[in-house]
Amino acid sequence: MDNMVHRILRAMLVTGLFDYPAVQGTLDTANNLAIAQQAEEQGAVLLKNAGAQLPLDPSTTQKIAVIGSHADIAVLSGGGSSQVTPIGGAALDEGDPNPPGWSAVIWDPSSPLAAIRGKAPGATVQYNDGTDVTSAAALAASSDLVIVFVSQWASEGMDLPSLNFTDVIHSSPINQDALVAAVAAANPRTIVVMENAGAQVMPWLPKVSAVLEAWYPGQKGGEAIANILFGSVNPSGKLPITFPASVNDLPRPVIPGWPNPTSQFNVDYTVEGLAVGYKWFDAHGTTPLFPFGFGLSYTTFSISSPQLIPSFSPASGFQVAFHLKNTGTRAGAEVAQVYLALPAVTGEPPKRLVGWTKILLQPGEQQHLTVAVDANDSSHPLSYWDTTTNAWVVANGDYTVNLGNSSASADLAVAGAFHIGP
Repeated sequence: MDNMVHRILRAMLVTGLFDYPAVQGTLDTANNLAIAQQAEEQGAVLLKNAGAQLPLDPSTTQKIAVIGSHADIAVLSGGGSSQVTPIGGAALDEGDPNPPGWSAVIWDPSSPLAAIRGKAPGATVQYNDGTDVTSAAALAASSDLVIVFVSQWASEGMDLPSLNFTDVIHSSPINQDALVAAVAAANPRTIVVMENAGAQVMPWLPKVSAVLEAWYPGQKGGEAIANILFGSVNPSGKLPITFPASVNDLPRPVIPGWPNPTSQFNVDYTVEGLAVGYKWFDAHGTTPLFPFGFGLSYTTFSISSPQLIPSFSPASGFQVAFHLKNTGTRAGAEVAQVYLALPAVTGEPPKRLVGWTKILLQPGEQQHLTVAVDANDSSHPLSYWDTTTNAWVVANGDYTVNLGNSSASADLAVAGAFHIGP
């Protein structure tokens, strides 16, 4: 206990909390909301955009249908330690969810419907709450395009019943997957906006024209989503997780003891071992629905002339140099990603992410970039954990460096290879 107190007091002394006590200031609400909006605009991931459905052109769209997930008044907020009381109070508090949860389902008062109407002032924008699938499909059929909002509330300390958008926790329980399927059948110009915490399966994906992963959009989420849909912001987010094509592709497709949500169980990670996330799919040769690192843009990019600069020792690292060009007609940002394959003797999965860089480019602009991989970084990019010696070890053998814009093999090119040891 003395040691814990010592470390806390030391940090307080170093930062000057005793010499310069905190003074209550004025809350900069406007600036904080602007930061929240920018975070959503940069973090949302465009997953599908068939036929360049997005961005929307308000001058050519007369009737827009907005459907589902309280999009008339709010965006969904995640539960747990990330949950905060929104400025102005919650637009909706649906209480504790069932199946299990321990905090209320809160909706932030930022209306996507109002923001969409603001972006398309000349269009007729109508809302349907989605609780009656027949009426929602009828509105979709009479509209030029449809924007369907689907949501999956989650929190730490609970398990989701499934990776489907089958809504059993909100105040008006509906099968959201069935809703999207019916709406898309009525109007193929259907755009899906997802508000959720993690990977989902999407049985309706082939039937819709566009999908935007908005996550939990925050207190200016409605405005941010509208900016992306109408092209005021070019999406540049990348997936920090892998979306499976089926739950059967996962190492643990079934929750032990389900559907009894109160039972507790142990999880033995010997099933996946080191192959966690995208490494599981790589190790088993399974094609995901969307790979780790994936994300579309309203422009296009090319990565060319990759060159490995192996002026390193096992104690230093290496660099990857390349050209990144915006080959499209809009300004946009791309995230170039470096993956490293360790020698087979290590028993590691096929590859690991070891570096990346994100840069904004104007149409036609090209820049020469370098990503440096430091072997001494806390993530130990060149090392593996030796359970015999209980230490990080750099193995002798051949290493391969790949460069691209997602973890999928089709999106990667070999930048070079190097050898360590005899």
